[in-house]
Amino acid sequence: MTISRLLLATAAALMMNAAAIAAEPVLLPGGVQIEDIEPGTGAVAQPGQAVTVHYTGWLYVNDERGKSFDSSHGGAPFTFRLGAGEVIRGWDEGVAGMKVGGVRTLIIPPEAGYGAEGDGTIPPNSWLLFEIELLGVR
Repeated sequence: MTISRLLLATAAALMMNAAAIAAEPVLLPGGVQIEDIEPGTGAVAQPGQAVTVHYTGWLYVNDERGKSFDSSHGGAPFTFRLGAGEVIRGWDEGVAGMKVGGVRTLIIPPEAGYGAEGDGTIPPNSWLLFEIELLGVR
């Protein structure tokens, strides 16, 4: 095997390991679980910034994706100020640290979502699953 092929094989193995590590779910201190589907390569979302996302939300029942209750796909993206309490706590915690171009899933417990009251079509004490694509920060 030539050195260039050996280097190429080593680089490919390292990339596969990095992708596997990046894909591991992470449980945040507030109970929100995040998993990067696509890590993104742009600017990092930080509290205080206006972030623009596309998203889809589902109920999360028995560790499975349930009924979809909201989506920005097919319409305008959604913009909010990260960390300002303009969205549920699970979003403020789960979107922080994303890179523009990234896609992340969030599994949000009721206390970081809509809690004991619920909201519209979301029953009280519901777990939520979101897929969020970070389009921009400013």
